Amino acid sequence: MKQDIKDLISTALSALVSSGQLQLSELPEPQVDRTKDATHGDFATNIAMVLAKLARTKPRDLAQRLVDALPESALVAKSEIAGPGFINFFLAEDAYRAVVPRILDAGHRYGRSDIGAGKRVQVEFVSANPTGPLHVGHGRGAAYGAVVADLLAAVGFDVHREYYVNDAGRQMDILGTSVWLRYLELCGEALRFPSNGYKGDYVWDIAATLHREHGDAYRVEAEQVFAGLPPDIPQEGEPQEENGGDKEAHIDGLIATAKRLLGDNRYRYVFELGLNTILDDIRADLSEFGVDYQEWYSERSLAESGAVNKAIERLRESEHVYEQNGALWFRSTDFGDEKDRVVVRDNGQTTYFASDIAYHMDKLERGFDRVIDIWGADHHGYIPRVKAALQALGDDAERLDVLLVQFAILYRGGEKAQMSTRSGEFVTLRELRREVGRDAARFFYVMRRCEQHLDFDLDLAKSESSDNPVYYIQYAHARVCSVLRQAADRGMVIDPSPGSAHLDRLSEDHEQALLRTLTRYPEVVETAALKEEPHQLTHYLRELANELHTYYNAHQFLVEDTDLRDARIKLILAVRQVLRNGLGLLGVSAPESM
Repeated sequence: MKQDIKDLISTALSALVSSGQLQLSELPEPQVDRTKDATHGDFATNIAMVLAKLARTKPRDLAQRLVDALPESALVAKSEIAGPGFINFFLAEDAYRAVVPRILDAGHRYGRSDIGAGKRVQVEFVSANPTGPLHVGHGRGAAYGAVVADLLAAVGFDVHREYYVNDAGRQMDILGTSVWLRYLELCGEALRFPSNGYKGDYVWDIAATLHREHGDAYRVEAEQVFAGLPPDIPQEGEPQEENGGDKEAHIDGLIATAKRLLGDNRYRYVFELGLNTILDDIRADLSEFGVDYQEWYSERSLAESGAVNKAIERLRESEHVYEQNGALWFRSTDFGDEKDRVVVRDNGQTTYFASDIAYHMDKLERGFDRVIDIWGADHHGYIPRVKAALQALGDDAERLDVLLVQFAILYRGGEKAQMSTRSGEFVTLRELRREVGRDAARFFYVMRRCEQHLDFDLDLAKSESSDNPVYYIQYAHARVCSVLRQAADRGMVIDPSPGSAHLDRLSEDHEQALLRTLTRYPEVVETAALKEEPHQLTHYLRELANELHTYYNAHQFLVEDTDLRDARIKLILAVRQVLRNGLGLLGVSAPESM
């Protein structure tokens, strides 16, 4: 509906340009908004005020020329000039009713558009280190990223969903070493597990697989493993070491020892077993959550392909790096970062940041018009340095958009939830999904702006009441389906065709409210996509569901008057379709009975 008004205004502008009444080299896209006051019409535009200076005329005079040039339309009953030069549009009586056959004809396509014009957009989200199961914090990023990607695709962008696998670096070595140490314990070796090793039960599970399939083939005596290592920090109840211990040096020593004692091939096998087991679990977990990717991009591939060295050389050539204390530093302060960053350590190893520079360089080289990174809010300080690196490489940093997702806090009975977990360390996404269900988890995660903290009420998410927004919306969809079943039971013939016959019988206030809300759906999808705000769609669907429930409680649909019955059935079928379309974009099901 809004687009129809824009098209009318654009036609009028073209007519004024063609007739010489308006001198413009390029026609702007008119801004059209719904009015908040019905006395001002249904839609309004400020285009006359925007163009008045260019046209060298008064806004109201230009507005009058535009009104005079507007083509005839069955959509518009009248247009009038208001205030300093607004043009208000009053829609014809049948304009809102026309949305019903439009929805029924379009079906699942209603609300979709091509405003993205096929531009390529990459959305990278979750990208959690494969060192353990996904937790509830990852779940919010997963739901948010998936819905943003689906919304962008719905409005015509070519969307590429990507997971960046951090399968290189120290954390992965800590995981591999943790698996091996647990394996040694299963072999009967008595050892003290490092204080900052990975302690979750999932590490025992991987170690058990190694032991079950290979017996003692990877066994080394514990004395050999810990010989000559710096002491770990004392655990509670243990005597303090004279030097206090150094947990970082201790774990690094264990990693080096594991590599030496196992050799390259055996160490790589343990490393890959840990990585692949956890990565397979993450893939399955996300797929069960309704999140799938076009690509799982390996961090290791950046080094293997030479991309990291290529990025560093480009920084050298542009003189944005310097050597100090044996390390190579990137001058990120030249681009607004708070301090310079190391890209190559004094031991010759490249840093995680160097890999990240190469990864973002590669993203832009792959030809994406826009790159969207969805990170946890604790990565806020990382944004300036990544953008600085892109600028230093000569790339357009504006093509990168970083969205930060705040934490989700679980509540049960008004108190912060302490859910039992296998690891005893965090609440997993799988546990949350099993408690409240996939639909509630997906919906609740995107009900707020991503940058806002989310209080996730577990009791509300499980409740079957109007207070639970996802249940309330799904129940509206199911209610329409129940009406159709009742009609079939009573032998009433329902005409599902998208014709407009009898829609003039939709004159009740509740019906008019529903019609107006239905016309807004494409606008909501477009705004939610372009602003990356899925919560706008959740709010809209709750509003539409509320209007359907109110209508259902106030009126009978299966009346004896066949024309009125046909009109009302068509209206609620249109509501059902929009509810189904909107829930689909959120990754939530639309049940036919509840």
